[in-house]
Amino acid sequence: MIQKRIAQWAVMAIAVPLAAAGVRRLSHTLEARRGPSGVTRMLTKGADLLRPQKAKRRRFF
Repeated sequence: MIQKRIAQWAVMAIAVPLAAAGVRRLSHTLEARRGPSGVTRMLTKGADLLRPQKAKRRRFF
């Protein structure tokens, strides 16, 4: 049971941010080569969905 939770945590903490970074890099590379297109916008939106570029600041008051 604990091993399953550790595996889920590892996926969320490591694999998802790496996938988002890879998709974002692919989007920027394609856009640099061919210009903006629907595919590059879709890839950027997908990366933002997985992991937003700017984190929101939390206020405690």
